[in-house]
Amino acid sequence: MAPSSLLHGVLLVIAGWLAVAVLGIASLRRTGIVAHMLFPAGAAIGLLLAAIGVGGIFQVPAEAILPAGLPGLPFHVRIDALSSYFLMVLGAISAGISAFSSGYFRKGEGTPPGLLCFEYHVCLASMAFVLIANDAYCFMVAWEAMTLSATFLVMSNHRLPEIRRAGYLYFLISHVGALGLLLCFGLLQAGTGDYTFANMRLQNLDAFWASIAFVLALFGFGTKAGIFPLHVWLPEAHPAAPSPVSALMSGFVLKAGLYGVLRVVFDLLHLQIAWWGVVMLGLGLFSALSGVVFSAVQTDMKRLLAWSSIDNIGLMFASLGLTVLFKAYGMPALAALSLAALLYQIASHAAFKSLLFLSTGSVLHATGERNLGRLGGLIRYMPWTALAALVGALSSAGLPPLSGFVSEWLLLQSFLFTPGLPDPFLNMIVPIVAALIALVAALGGYTMVKFFGIVFLGQPREAKLARAHDASPWERVGFAWLAALCVLLGLLPVQYASLIDRVTNALVGAGIGESLARHGALLLVPTEASRASYMPAVFVLFFLGCCGLAWVLVRRFYHGRLRRSIPWACGFPFANARMQDTAEGFGQPIREIFAPLMQIERQLPSPFDTQPTYHVTVSDRVWTLLYLPIERIVKQVAALAGRLQTGRIAIYLLYSFVVLVVLLMLVRP
Repeated sequence: MAPSSLLHGVLLVIAGWLAVAVLGIASLRRTGIVAHMLFPAGAAIGLLLAAIGVGGIFQVPAEAILPAGLPGLPFHVRIDALSSYFLMVLGAISAGISAFSSGYFRKGEGTPPGLLCFEYHVCLASMAFVLIANDAYCFMVAWEAMTLSATFLVMSNHRLPEIRRAGYLYFLISHVGALGLLLCFGLLQAGTGDYTFANMRLQNLDAFWASIAFVLALFGFGTKAGIFPLHVWLPEAHPAAPSPVSALMSGFVLKAGLYGVLRVVFDLLHLQIAWWGVVMLGLGLFSALSGVVFSAVQTDMKRLLAWSSIDNIGLMFASLGLTVLFKAYGMPALAALSLAALLYQIASHAAFKSLLFLSTGSVLHATGERNLGRLGGLIRYMPWTALAALVGALSSAGLPPLSGFVSEWLLLQSFLFTPGLPDPFLNMIVPIVAALIALVAALGGYTMVKFFGIVFLGQPREAKLARAHDASPWERVGFAWLAALCVLLGLLPVQYASLIDRVTNALVGAGIGESLARHGALLLVPTEASRASYMPAVFVLFFLGCCGLAWVLVRRFYHGRLRRSIPWACGFPFANARMQDTAEGFGQPIREIFAPLMQIERQLPSPFDTQPTYHVTVSDRVWTLLYLPIERIVKQVAALAGRLQTGRIAIYLLYSFVVLVVLLMLVRP
């Protein structure tokens, strides 16, 4: 297919999603039509977009000017390798989430199902439009449409004050970030008045102004990605939103921020400076560490996964920082390796974190509970959901042969080459960072053990859990699709890395494809076989062989005999669900070790309480130390500005006269 045809295909996909959105408004309260016709149609359109994205990776860039926008400011659109890759991920993830939504939104969640359908598909269309925008005006219109639609999706159950507050916080921080993007694009056009990306690519900013543009881009896109310290909206918005919306936001809305940074740093700017990479490496590391620590101590399912997303985004920014470092020091092959790790992480995280959020949605629908302390033993009643959650948890924990392992393995391989950097200080510091990232990966596995074990294993902690129902057929379709992506990305890393190679060549001028081709389709060798390699097929065969051998030995020596008994509890015969390890018990060691990162409030019982209770509240110090002082300053400035509004026309005329005199004094020859 010709590149221009692919671009037209993306525009048709956007139009198709918008048409589904309009049909949702027309079927405002017809749940059957919305659930069983419109959402499946949206899923099919997502698959089409994924196919177009794959085709676009292998084609040369194509551009077009749309008959839309304002007079003299038409929309410019473009499809290239970078946008095609993100379009592919968006299409693949949205297909699974839309299929799940067909069974999830049976009665809506505080908002009529047709309106939810409208907001959801407008959000998808605006995200796709962000990825093909080729001028600042078109980009910001699509960016604001994505922010606005996502805000309404977060506030679906708007009758609850805490949900309205979460939506407002997301909306406010996103728009503060949008101001940074406007200033960034203003610098990139270098006073030419031409805000097309094609013009920005022609400008050669010096190191100072390029650095200012980078900082503004990092701030603006970091608000959407949820990087530290701009992450405070994320643990509030994810628990407030319906589970498919949480899956979409974690699966792709966060990635839109990463796309923006990649677009500015490697496409619109002509130089990369080493300290940019150091900044992103530091922010990414702190985000990853704080995210995984706070995730480990959570007692709410969705809040746990929200903090885990901050952890994953931190690792992605660490990969991005390494890429900038290698590129700044003229090491394109290693820059391609770290960029490949980043792109693999983007697709892997989109699949397994969407799967985890959707599984929590099924649990929430079946039990009405998000609190980990009231769940347990659900694998007996919800086997499909438990299997989906297990695949997502294992992938998130970075265990082979799933996708999460490959992405983290490539990232660690990138760190192994940092001693080759010409800066001795970085050679000393970066290995310590690699050790901390290994710690983050281990704590991430610990958190996933807590998540899956508390929710699905053991005995039910509430009697009502015995009435839990498993996922509906449409929900299972969404589970199966996303789980298949996790498995395939883990089993076919060589083939997928070859696809990524075309994107890394476009951005950093190098790739790992030559090494991959030299060692065949079964062995993943990012640089040299003597340094590192991974063969997922052999690992899977070995694992299956061990399982088969164990089964044969059991059948041979025990003759198939089976005896069931209650678990042994050190001789105590009255074991019950209250004796199982709790979410608080899992998090207590982490809470004690990393207490300086947290603000902990304990409610201790009195010795004279007839019904003693113990309660611990863990909150983020960033909110107290950074955002509350900003809030107080804004309120003081607003109060001062309010005094100017006296309501007397003479005072207003005096203000105008004073301003006019000052301006005349400033512009006098």
